[in-house]
Amino acid sequence: MLACIGLLFVQSCAGVKTTGEIMDAETAYNAGVAAFKDEDYFEAQRLFDVIRLQFPTTQYADDAQFYLGEISFAKKEYVMAAFNYGMVRRSYPSSPLNKTALYKTALCYYELSPPADRDQDYTKKAIASFSEFQAIFPLDSLYAESGKKIVELRNRLAERELITAELYRSLYSNRSAIIYYDAIIDDYPDTEHYETAFAGKIESLIALRRYDDARSMIDIYKKRFSNGTLKTSVESSERMLPQ
Repeated sequence: MLACIGLLFVQSCAGVKTTGEIMDAETAYNAGVAAFKDEDYFEAQRLFDVIRLQFPTTQYADDAQFYLGEISFAKKEYVMAAFNYGMVRRSYPSSPLNKTALYKTALCYYELSPPADRDQDYTKKAIASFSEFQAIFPLDSLYAESGKKIVELRNRLAERELITAELYRSLYSNRSAIIYYDAIIDDYPDTEHYETAFAGKIESLIALRRYDDARSMIDIYKKRFSNGTLKTSVESSERMLPQ
């Protein structure tokens, strides 16, 4: 019995010693980074949480918070990743990791952005985050890449409006369709759906017998798209107008 008690005491002491060895911020951080590189995300998260909760004022705290975002991103848990990256900026506003954290936040929303026929809330958040990155870091090497992402995402938003417009046209609700064509014309002139919105609105105006409005739109179309891909279609619509 005494031998067993002695063995348990030794094991208990050994456990305390092991815990003590990793309970300083630097050792915990290095162990967490090693676990992350080994893709042992459970252990990495545990160690970075230790730093975040027990050593929030050390030089490793912002790195630990950033790595929590990296863990979630690696696991494709993009909502949680965006939250953790955001916490870097909120909790450590002077951290040199803020630039990367902002860009990675934008990437999280980019990954969450769904096809055009679904709700586009994450698409809008991605555009806002990439735009914020460009505004704060105009000379950064990722500025151009952010711009490309914004163009892609804005095309998706415009496509969403186009899908809705064409749905209303299929339901013979041309007045409603025009509202969504106008949304593209007014808000997304830089997208690949801009010309299509003009052509669709012209056809809808003709269907509503708003011939004068249709003529005005055709004149604007000709000025803006002298070599447009839909030029033949618009000319066909023009021939449908009463003389």
